[in-house]
Amino acid sequence: MSIYQKLTRRSFITTSLATSSLIIASQVLAQAGQNTPPQRNILILISDDQGIDQIGCYGNQKVATPNLDNLAKNGVRFTQAFTPSASCSASRGSILTGLFPHQNGQYGHQHRQHNFSLHEWVQPLPMLLKNRGYQTGLIGKLHVGGTPEQLPFDFVVYRDELMVNRDVQKMANKAGEFFNSDSSKPFFLLVGYSDPHRLGETFGNEPNYPGVESKKYQPDEVEIPYYVPDIPESRAEMAEMYEAIARLDTGIGMVIDQLKKSGRYEDTLILYLTDNGIPFPGAKTNLYNPGSNLPLIASHPKLIQPNQINRNLISFTDLVPTLLDYTKTDPPTHQLPGRSFLPIINTEKSADWSEAYVSHVFHGIHMYYPMRGVCTGKYKYLNNLYADLKYPIALDILRSPTWNGMLERNLDKVGSRPLENYLHRPSEELYDLENDPQELFNLADDPRFTDVLETLRSKVQKMRESTNDPWLTQAAKLRQLS
Repeated sequence: MSIYQKLTRRSFITTSLATSSLIIASQVLAQAGQNTPPQRNILILISDDQGIDQIGCYGNQKVATPNLDNLAKNGVRFTQAFTPSASCSASRGSILTGLFPHQNGQYGHQHRQHNFSLHEWVQPLPMLLKNRGYQTGLIGKLHVGGTPEQLPFDFVVYRDELMVNRDVQKMANKAGEFFNSDSSKPFFLLVGYSDPHRLGETFGNEPNYPGVESKKYQPDEVEIPYYVPDIPESRAEMAEMYEAIARLDTGIGMVIDQLKKSGRYEDTLILYLTDNGIPFPGAKTNLYNPGSNLPLIASHPKLIQPNQINRNLISFTDLVPTLLDYTKTDPPTHQLPGRSFLPIINTEKSADWSEAYVSHVFHGIHMYYPMRGVCTGKYKYLNNLYADLKYPIALDILRSPTWNGMLERNLDKVGSRPLENYLHRPSEELYDLENDPQELFNLADDPRFTDVLETLRSKVQKMRESTNDPWLTQAAKLRQLS
């Protein structure tokens, strides 16, 4: 049985289970005296460059995120959610299409000279929901290329109107306008923040933002994670980033307040997530866990039990199937590699959810470093397709005080990882995450792990074949020529 046949079979089973749960929820509403069926609304909140370890409910007690913590308290916090690509546009492309970057054409950055965009045959979530009769909205950052037919938004407030998407009060007020504009239709609203992405060499904290009380942090108050060098520059930058995260959190609280005021909160699935890890060496653009294992919080008063932790391995390619399942919307005519996690959203751990695949091609146009891999919870396998290339550094990191402070001190490590290993990577990497959570000791050449290596290598190969990875074809051609 092919991987797609297996996924299709699982999708049928999981969809049936999800349908049962939604029918029960609808019956409860009817018994409560509701005259009309509930709408299945969607609110997606996407932060920019926020890691899983920079949020209170994920264990960081130094940064103030009361609204995100409350969202998790009212719903479910995923601990093993993975983006396929730890890069802005590529990750967001997967969020909106349910396809890997090597499938959908959003190989890297959408903006300026990079100019990557979705293939014309791709049918993204906004297109599918619009055809289903949904009112669609975008406030802030999209960062995905596509035609107006692919990305049809009825209500749009772009970044230039929002102080580069950091005026969180205005973003919330615009969300309130959207929630109240047409209550006869179910809605899909995407709110894309710029926080806590860098703004030049800062984190955009200089202006006085209306309605936001700036929360200042001192360098000695922050937590420096293992993958970042602990130097004065990184502490100063982390303190700045914490302030941006606090502003983001304030804005998220404002949007949820607007949703409640509109009277549509009870019928809305809220998803909070980010596109990739923090903009520091060792995280952003990397498929190591700090770059790809990201926060995902979901809340719905009628469908999701409160204060849950979900430890299933989830891929962002599973988001579109889940939202299509939730809204009872027909899937696209092309196949999707993911499946709905709606049936296990109230289940802490299921043996059937034990793999998440990753795929990276570009960050910016100058950052070509294709990688494929899989995480099983216990092991991480990465295949660096062109390992002879030097690992490229994102421009915002390259220009950062942290990176330059590291170079000025001639540090030979990026956090706990040797700099040489960071810049020059082997073709295959295998890590035992239970015994080596920092992914420092490559076991690919260890004969004790030959069986594990071959198993995971085969899984990635099958994923690439089933998703028509163009780089797989190119590699075969190169082998024939060599």
